[in-house]
Amino acid sequence: MNFDERIESAPAAAPVITVSALNQAVSRLLERSFPLTWISGEVSNFTRAASGHWYFTLKDDGAQVRAVMFRGRAQYANFVPREGDKVEVRALVTLYGPRGDYQINVEAIRRAGVGSLFEAFQRLKEKLDAAGLFHPDRKRALPMFPRTVGIVTSPQAAALRDVLTALKRRAPHVQVVLYPTPVQGQLAGEKIAAAIDTASLRGECDVLIVCRGGGSIEDLWSFNDEEVAYAVANCRMPVISGVGHETDFTICDFAADLRAATPTAAAELAVTPRADWIGSLKADVVDLRRAMRRKLNDSEQTLDGYSRRLLNPSAQIDQQRHKLRALAAAMTHANRAPLTQARHQLDRLSGRLSARKPEVSGARSVLASLQHRAAISINTQLSQRRDALAALASQLELLNPQRTLERGYAIVTDEAGTVMRTPSQLKPRSTVNVRLAEGSARVGIDSVS
Repeated sequence: MNFDERIESAPAAAPVITVSALNQAVSRLLERSFPLTWISGEVSNFTRAASGHWYFTLKDDGAQVRAVMFRGRAQYANFVPREGDKVEVRALVTLYGPRGDYQINVEAIRRAGVGSLFEAFQRLKEKLDAAGLFHPDRKRALPMFPRTVGIVTSPQAAALRDVLTALKRRAPHVQVVLYPTPVQGQLAGEKIAAAIDTASLRGECDVLIVCRGGGSIEDLWSFNDEEVAYAVANCRMPVISGVGHETDFTICDFAADLRAATPTAAAELAVTPRADWIGSLKADVVDLRRAMRRKLNDSEQTLDGYSRRLLNPSAQIDQQRHKLRALAAAMTHANRAPLTQARHQLDRLSGRLSARKPEVSGARSVLASLQHRAAISINTQLSQRRDALAALASQLELLNPQRTLERGYAIVTDEAGTVMRTPSQLKPRSTVNVRLAEGSARVGIDSVS
């Protein structure tokens, strides 16, 4: 057997696929085998393209993998990674088909260690929420015009300067009490809670601001302390939390009566501007004067009216007597007028009815004559019909077969009921039926002559 013959006799080979089809199949296999997974590593070769996509390598001591984070996902990241940053990425394992490179598509990115902190934050938040610490019914309204504002923060914090500046600008008359405490570092959470408890125990301020500037989640972690949350919830006066920036959320924010985006915003929420107070008071004075003047004018007009209506008793009696007479006359006229009008209308309708009433005496005479003629005609026809019916009944009686039978005749029929009219129809030793005037008989024939 030569080579060509061996090729023709060999079994059919598997189909041949292209490189593109192979890479697509491998990509689908990787995506099915590795769902979205958190991966930790160090950033290297970071590049941000003009399109907004991020390209970098994620590596550790023993391996590396190419990574891409597309613009739609990268715009939601809260930081831009730099060379050497330790990060954790939530990524989908896939294959870049055109080059056949194995890579990961990053959906989310965070700094290394933030994941465990965030999980601890979520667990504590769920625990305190289940305990009712964040329930809206616990929230208290801020006082409209506080006289004293308490501040819980570090004396060296830039947030304190921002709060004091905002309070001095908006309400310089408001007194400020500082309850100093570290806002970062070891045991900072316990000291923050102690400062809040001190402010609550003294009760020397109308509203309390707990604040610090922005920072990473590690910097703000002291405000995610359970003791701080309970201290805020149990504080005697309303608490405003101004921790971090707009995108930062801490447990203190949820436990407070009001959350402010920044420390400056907390100061603005705590007090009403002095200019607004003065403007409101001036507007109230104007409104009060206007209302008093209007009230006095109304009272004077009412008094004038009463004075004009004030009469001596005899004049009042005469006035009421004239009024009563006028009412009596009006009532009499009101009773007579409808009756007169109804009488005139009745007379008018009676005249119209008489004018349109038809003359029916002649029609009655004609109708009586027609009825008489109809009765005569009907009686005549009935008599004629009765006589004709009697004649027909007599004729019918003459033709009645029963009368013939009564004169001695009989009707002979065979077994099938056929009438026998001639002797030839009779057969010896046969049976016939004989009908008489009164009943019938079955007769056997002996012979026929």
